[in-house]
Amino acid sequence: MVIILKMFQFSAAKVYIVCGSLSFLGLVFANCVRKHDLNQLKSYKYAPPIGVKWAEKCIFAKYIFDTTMNRRLIIALCVMGSTSMASAQTKGGGLSADMLKDIVKEQKQAPVSQALINAVAANAIDDLAKNHQNAGAFDTYFSIETPKQSITDQKSSGRCWMFSGFNVLRSNYTQQRDSIQLEFSQAYLFFYDQLEKANLMLQGVIDTGTKPIDDQRVQFFFHYPLNDGGTFCGVADLTEKYGLVPKEVMPESFSSDNTSKARSLIASKLREFGLQLRDMVQKDKSQASLNKAKVRMLAQVYRMLEMTIGQPPQKFTYAFKTKEGRSVGKAREYTPQSFYHEVVGGPLNGTFIMAMNDPRRPYYKTYEVEWDRHTYDGHNWRYVNLPMDEIEKMAIASLRDGRKLYSSYDVGKFLDRKRGYADTENFDYGALFGTSFGMDKAQRISTFDSGSTHAMTLCAVDLDAKGNATKWKVENSWGADWGQKGCLIMTDRWFREFMFRLVVDKKYVSEKVLKAAEQQPVMVMPEDPLFLPDE
Repeated sequence: MVIILKMFQFSAAKVYIVCGSLSFLGLVFANCVRKHDLNQLKSYKYAPPIGVKWAEKCIFAKYIFDTTMNRRLIIALCVMGSTSMASAQTKGGGLSADMLKDIVKEQKQAPVSQALINAVAANAIDDLAKNHQNAGAFDTYFSIETPKQSITDQKSSGRCWMFSGFNVLRSNYTQQRDSIQLEFSQAYLFFYDQLEKANLMLQGVIDTGTKPIDDQRVQFFFHYPLNDGGTFCGVADLTEKYGLVPKEVMPESFSSDNTSKARSLIASKLREFGLQLRDMVQKDKSQASLNKAKVRMLAQVYRMLEMTIGQPPQKFTYAFKTKEGRSVGKAREYTPQSFYHEVVGGPLNGTFIMAMNDPRRPYYKTYEVEWDRHTYDGHNWRYVNLPMDEIEKMAIASLRDGRKLYSSYDVGKFLDRKRGYADTENFDYGALFGTSFGMDKAQRISTFDSGSTHAMTLCAVDLDAKGNATKWKVENSWGADWGQKGCLIMTDRWFREFMFRLVVDKKYVSEKVLKAAEQQPVMVMPEDPLFLPDE
């Protein structure tokens, strides 16, 4: 066939077009051959998927006829093309008809009752896999518990990192002021979080402007121009830079509670802006021109944020209130920065360590995730990798002292949402499906099966007679009506498997861990399966 094609000087593209680029085209061509309808062959037009604007109107067929080649050759060539396509679909690791028969035969050796099939088809999997022996009442007493505070609700947004961080900050402030009720405005800081992330994306595009569009880092910026998620380093960097305001001063808007639509529109605009900046870089425009263009672009983002989230206040008057709503002292005028200094004090950065349990990597080593930050000039997520025993020691020490902690988990695993209870024995999926799920924590991380997905505020632990943890409690941000009055209780065996991040004040950290935190970090990339933002 190759020799014949070379004789007639046909390109591979034309052969592909004529002899079955798609099965539909192959059938049409075969029909033309059978009917000897050269007029139909000449008039048939289509747009092939290989980039040629229009096909040669089946000129190959006419050419062979014109050179006295018989119709059998044409049919043979078409059959060869179709056969080649079929073999390409099943060659090697494809799913062939014989393999499908073997699969069906294999599963028939372990028959499933029709009653079970009907049950699974008509019910939620968790309802059927629920372990009845683990479904009874569970102990809600905690030997160490921090003071309770109001439960928040992030609604349909991915801002758990901010809610958990704010829970820690307001708890630290009210710890010595038990009568005061305080909640910070998530909308205020979210406004600047989104603006900073927009700048991070645009500046990242400028920095990588000379690289090809399919470069991994270029694709990172265009793939994730904006998101709701984050980590505690975002709380630290953003509050130090922009301050805080009470929730009463800047309440939530529809779009701060329901972020997806506004976020997608701003992300689309950022991608458009990114292409414009890349074009400027590749045309060797000056840095001043690039900065001017970026300011203009961020002004549009600012406008969209102002319309959807609200206008951030520059000054406000506020009086602290008790839990009963009574004002404490006279109202004072604040700026966001002065209010921050009133309730937080000095800078957060430098006062804590971020710990993580990643059994894939050596413990007591420090790692830093490139580009995992909220502001271009801020701090990446930098953490000390520690075994769970070490993490639990720090958590217990902090809770004993009445200090809540930012923490994050793979919250969807074995979670009984109705009861607000997380335990590895809540569900037996293996028994339901006649199999087992045997990966350990490191394997689950490596294969993208598990990772940090949701931040919550660690607030209590229950210890046995030997001082070992048996269960933990966190304040969640899914509303006061969820779970255990807005909280989630988790067994220690679940905690060890699905807890990932913990932020601890340095005064509760051992010298060994502090020394490890001072190491030069090993840089890892944001594509690592563990480093998704908490949402």
